[in-house]
Order: sequence, then structure tokens, then C-alpha cells
Amino acid sequence: MAAQAGDWPEQLQLHGFASQGYILTTGNNYFGDSIDGGSFDFRELGLNASWRVRPGLQFSAQAVSRLAGETDDGAIRLDFGFLDDRFLAGREGQMGIRLGRILNPLGFYLDTRDVAFARPSILLPQSIYFDVNRNLALSLDGAQLYGERYGETGNLSLQLQWGYPRVDDPDFERSIFFGPVPGELDPDPTWLARLGYESVDARFRFAVSGGQVNVGYDPHGPGDVLGSGRFRFEPLIFSAQYNARYWDLTAEYARRSASVRDFGPEFPDVGFTGESYYLQGTYRFAPRWEALLRYDVLYWDKEDRNGTAFAAATGLPAYRRFAKDLTLGMRWDVTPAFMLRTEFHYIDGTGWLSELENPVPSETERYWTLFSVLGSYRF
Repeated sequence: MAAQAGDWPEQLQLHGFASQGYILTTGNNYFGDSIDGGSFDFRELGLNASWRVRPGLQFSAQAVSRLAGETDDGAIRLDFGFLDDRFLAGREGQMGIRLGRILNPLGFYLDTRDVAFARPSILLPQSIYFDVNRNLALSLDGAQLYGERYGETGNLSLQLQWGYPRVDDPDFERSIFFGPVPGELDPDPTWLARLGYESVDARFRFAVSGGQVNVGYDPHGPGDVLGSGRFRFEPLIFSAQYNARYWDLTAEYARRSASVRDFGPEFPDVGFTGESYYLQGTYRFAPRWEALLRYDVLYWDKEDRNGTAFAAATGLPAYRRFAKDLTLGMRWDVTPAFMLRTEFHYIDGTGWLSELENPVPSETERYWTLFSVLGSYRF
């Protein structure tokens, strides 16, 4: 006979979520064929568990099935699974180490991006939290040392992480090489870190996070024109938030240095620094109702913000190198377990579009809109 929830030991916690979305766009596809009649190819199913082996020692894991048009096929995978050993705990703080597949400490929302109830909108600000390279950004396989310090003026937190990134995103190689390649990407040693502060009353939150993500390339035999090169990505994110009783303001600014090296004469060395930021406000105007307004900006190269030099060098549209997104959204918590959301985006540029879903750059449109509805249930 199957065990019921009431039969589980107190040390074991099981939770899950299910979300279904609908997306309708003009000009460009997003999460499926979203132009003609819209797309329902946006679904998130997740089950997470935690088992407290003893005080201070806990195992946590989450399996997810995510369908997102051509960028995610709905296959079940392990988003995170790690052993957490909190070896020091007291009234003034705690320290511990996590081993396994660990969530990456970048920005405010990366740790909880899969849970619709925990993120501020249906789509996170794409200038910082890219959906097309979600797996790479979400977690890595390695170790994290963490600590928290509690004080009368607020709490400090620090995460230091080392490991190997996940390179199984379908769009990732296209974002590097502007198309598919015959060889395979290999994860190389990577480090990430985040330092955070939160006031005692939780009104103010600040964080700075960053690191160095390294990926190598394994050529596909002697016929591959590309050599054993490497890709390096170095994000730096500054985050700030003010929380009032009925409203809050959030802003994040990021600089991203990227370089591609040693791939041979067919793909010369290149490096650039991107820049992105957003300003977001939410207002809880009635019980269980919340409105959102956000302006989100992405530049892949801060020295070529309008993409003119990129277009001259590649023949591709200049607007492929930036995106400016004005978003209006609404949230209704129908019950504590069921939520409905809707949002509208007006976008200038295609900087965060998937090439898998928009394979012919000349057929994309610079100015386009995105409308979405999402229902989400949790237990």
C-alpha cells in the first residue's frame, strides 16, 4: 500500500508545482510557433524533496520537466541535487558546505526561477535571466561554501561556488558560434560568488554576484575546421531592492565580459563586454492582486550598442545585438495554491530570441509584442 503524506517522517518534505502558459507574439516566435494563433508549448512540472538526515545535515533535490518550444523538449532532468552539511550554527550566524548539483548564486531570482510563485513575472527580465541558456545559468556540478552573519543592523550572506557548468542547452552553441557546430562543448572549471545584505525589517536588500564560466570545445574529428578552443563568460551583477507594505522596487545591473579563443583561423579570436539592466516595480493594490511594471534593456556589446559594427561584419541584422522590453503584468492569487498571471511586452530588438525558433535572421522583426497567460499550481 502506498504511503500517504501523513505517514512520511517529519524529516522528509515533498513539494511540487505545475504551470501551463500560453504565448502570442507578433513578428517573432517565442516558445513555439507563437505568431499564428499563439503557442501552448510552455509547461513546467517539478517535484522537489528534502530529507533532514540529522540536525545540520540535509539532502535536497528537484526533478523538472520543462517544455519551452524548441529551446526545451520536456524531458525530465535533475535541476539540483545536493548534500548540505551545516557544520556551524548559532545565534550569530551559520556556515556550511553543499556538494552535488547546486543552484548558482547569481542575482536575486536565479535560485528560484523555476517556481512561478517565487518569481515576479511569467518571464524573468531576459537581459539578465536568459531563458535560452537556462540550464547553463541555473546550476553546476561541484561544491559551495556558504555562510550567514546575523546582526542588529541586518544580515550578511556569502556563497562561494566551484564546479563544472551544464552545457546541455540547445541554443548555447548557437549563441557562441552563430550556428550549429559538429563538435561538442565540454564544461571546464568554473567559479561563482554572491555577497548579500538584508536589513532586519527586510525593507532593503542588496547583493553583488559574479564569477567566471569556462567552456571548452571537443572537435569532431580531423574534418572539423574548429580547433580545441575555449569560451569564457564573466558576469558581474549588482542588485538592489526596497520592500514597502504594498509595493516594492527592484533594480539589477549587469556587465558580462565574453571571449572566444583558440578555435583556429576559421573562427578568429573575439571578445566583447555586454551590459544590461532593468527597473521593476510591483504594487499590491488589493488582497491577492498585484500589478507589475518593468523596463528591461540588453546590449550584447556596450561598444556597439546599436549593432552597427556587428551588422557590417556579419551581414546579420543590427537589432540582433540588443533588446529593450517594456512589460506590464498582473497577478491573481486565486487560492494559496493556485495562481493566474498575465503580461504584455513591447520589445525593440531580438537580442534574447532563440535562433532555434527563428532560424532565418532576415525574417525576424525589430519591433514586436508578446502576450502571455500562465496558470500555476503548487503543493
